[in-house]
Amino acid sequence: MIKSAIIVFFLFLRSGAFAQSFTDSNAIDISTFSTSFRIINHTEVFTEGNSKTKPGDLINVSWQPLSRFTTKKYIPNDWITKAIFLKFTLQNGSDTARKVYFIAGTYIRSINIFKTLPNLQFIQLKDESRQDGYQSIVLKGKEKHVFIVKFNFTKRYFNMLEPLLIFDGYLTKHRQLSYYRNDAQPAAGYLLSGILLMMIFFTAANFVQSNKKEFLYNCCYSICMFGLIFLNTFLERRNGILSSLFHGYLDFVLLATGTVFYIAFTRKFLDTKTNHPLLNKIFVNEEKLVIVIVACFTFVVFFTNNFHLQNSIENGMKIIALFIGIIYIVIALAQKNKLMNYLGIGNAILIFFSIISFWMIIFPNRSASIFSSAMLYYELGIVCELIFFLLGLTYKNRVELITKIKEQEALKLEAEKQSFETQIAVLNAQQEERNRISADMHDDLGAGVTAIRLYSELAKKRIGKEVIPELEKISSSANELLNNMNAIIWTMSSSNDSLDNMVAYIRGYALEYFENTGINCRIKIEEDLPNIAVAGEVRRNIYLVVKEALNNILKHSKATEVIISLKKSEDQFSVYIQDNGVGIDFDNLRRFGNGLINMKKRMEKSQITFSIESNNGTLVSLHRKF
Repeated sequence: MIKSAIIVFFLFLRSGAFAQSFTDSNAIDISTFSTSFRIINHTEVFTEGNSKTKPGDLINVSWQPLSRFTTKKYIPNDWITKAIFLKFTLQNGSDTARKVYFIAGTYIRSINIFKTLPNLQFIQLKDESRQDGYQSIVLKGKEKHVFIVKFNFTKRYFNMLEPLLIFDGYLTKHRQLSYYRNDAQPAAGYLLSGILLMMIFFTAANFVQSNKKEFLYNCCYSICMFGLIFLNTFLERRNGILSSLFHGYLDFVLLATGTVFYIAFTRKFLDTKTNHPLLNKIFVNEEKLVIVIVACFTFVVFFTNNFHLQNSIENGMKIIALFIGIIYIVIALAQKNKLMNYLGIGNAILIFFSIISFWMIIFPNRSASIFSSAMLYYELGIVCELIFFLLGLTYKNRVELITKIKEQEALKLEAEKQSFETQIAVLNAQQEERNRISADMHDDLGAGVTAIRLYSELAKKRIGKEVIPELEKISSSANELLNNMNAIIWTMSSSNDSLDNMVAYIRGYALEYFENTGINCRIKIEEDLPNIAVAGEVRRNIYLVVKEALNNILKHSKATEVIISLKKSEDQFSVYIQDNGVGIDFDNLRRFGNGLINMKKRMEKSQITFSIESNNGTLVSLHRKF
């Protein structure tokens, strides 16, 4: 019993000491809050060491006034990896419950708030800060407590510690003031994100259409830069798990992953494997190095607490990216290649804006102007770089398209040339065969028909004055066959394929045909007839039509004169056959109209306009365009 009493006595003393040690005469009365917020001036701070601090251990730790530390601008660097504890006292002087919100500062990773009780107990409030860093505190009427806040900063430089208590009705306004101190900055960030989103859609559509990997790599690089700019704009000055994960890890991973796609895009865009083997080898090694750096960075972030090593890796990655950009610029200046110029200009713009951004980080401008944002200049440099990359892709695609069209046209011309040469070869072969046949007909058939004609004439002379009808028919048939054969030989011979030759042949035939017939034949030929080629089939059809027309004049017209005119107009050649006979009776054509029908069919086959009419006799007209 005595032992139990002693233990209870010591516990009572300890609880009294605890309560006394946590008593704060500078308690903040939240019932006096009206429409704004209040800075917690009387705040004590404790930074955790190497060992984990439990709530019960906070009784004996050395608390120090927060005012002793310079935290109005940024926290000390050694606080980044430590758990920070704040202690302050709140009371509610009113009879009704009051609610306020607590926020520790900017870029806080997580917050745990403990309400202390006089009996050595700590009550942890429900965590509401994971999303945006705001934690609600509710006090009943006349209630007073000491609160201990445990929190960790995001693993990044430039975190700010400024503990505030915010009136319940002022929370929305405070969020707006905290996140959008300069309304133009998020608008500019979202605008740049929208531009990148359009680039993503454009390059993705081009990849689907053309299946060119440079569009795919550019699209992936644009996606990484879009994520970097959009999330940085959305999570700017925000607290919570997502903001901490982005600013402490994802922003670097997006930058490094984008660098890998950036190098892959450049290799494919310039075809370095074929055109620049040494440069391709450097790029491949850089890709491997960046992947190793990302793996090391991930290990350091999630499995160690070495922020300085994490920061060194991040800065090393930025130096590598800068080195890659400088390589592009130097190579573009040395090679004087238009494709490289696009890459060089894009990298030069990015480096220029990065220098401005770095300068503004070192020498910050506290004005509310949009031009005071260091990150905005870096984001603008990324967008301008991608615009020049897109221009380079468009230029390359246009050049390749023109080259492809030229190749297709060359192949088409070659195919047409081969087809034309084949046709010429066929025509030459046909013409040679025609010439051979005409030569054979002239040498063999012509000699035989001529012999028949001579023999029939000799037979008539030996017989004397007696007329034998069969011999007359043989002689007449031989003459007609010889004339027809000569006409066939004339049409088949390629050496006669000219308008001059056709005119001369028709003229000679017509004069000879009407010789000793009592019909005067006159030929009118214009002096400036064009020297054009006339195919054998066309010559033959015109000759046969002229022959048929002359035969009809001799048999049916009762004419005494025939005029054959050969003229030319702007684009056609014409033959007119005019007699002064009785004309043509179209009502009686059916009885002997086969010859006219045949004449018309021959002209249609040769694309020759044919007409026949009565005009002071009979007029036959032939017209053919040349």
